Amino acid sequence: MPGVRVVAAAAVLLAGALAWSARPHEARAGSTTAAACHMALERGVLPVWARDGFSSPRPRMPHVLGRSGRIVAILFGYPLRSPPAKARTNKILWAPHTWGNGPAALWIKAQRMDGATPVGAPVRRIVPGGPGPSIIDLPDAGCWRLTLAWSARRDTLDLAYGSDS
Repeated sequence: MPGVRVVAAAAVLLAGALAWSARPHEARAGSTTAAACHMALERGVLPVWARDGFSSPRPRMPHVLGRSGRIVAILFGYPLRSPPAKARTNKILWAPHTWGNGPAALWIKAQRMDGATPVGAPVRRIVPGGPGPSIIDLPDAGCWRLTLAWSARRDTLDLAYGSDS
C-alpha cells in the first residue's frame, strides 16, 4: 500500500499549500514581502461576538476586523485623524473574540507603512485593563499596521489616519 500513502501525503501537502495561498492579505512567516497596508473598513453589522453593550440587536458601525479574526476595532471616531480633530477624538472600541485568562493590558505596536514598506520607527500604545474603549492617537497621517497583543492572544490590522490639511 505504499502508493496509497504517497497519494494521501500528496493530498495533504496540496491542501496545505492551497490554504497557505488563500491568505494573500497576510504577511506569511518567513516571507520577504509583506502585504501592502490597507484598512479593510467595513460599515455593516458588527460580528455577533462584538455586539455586547449595543442597544440594537444588529448594530452597524465602521469597523476593522483583525486579520486572524480575534479582535475588531470599532471606530467611534471615524474617520481617524492625525493630529486629532478638534471636535472629536480617535475613539476605538476594541472587542476581542475571546478574552483569555482574566484582564490584561492591550499592547499595541503601530508601524506607519508606505505600501509594504515600514516608514520610521514603530510607536507603542497601551490600553490598561485590556481590550475596551480607548483613544488611539498616532503621530502622523497615513496607513498604520497595528500588532495587538492581550492575554496571550495576538492579531494585526491596518488603520488609516487622515489629516485635516
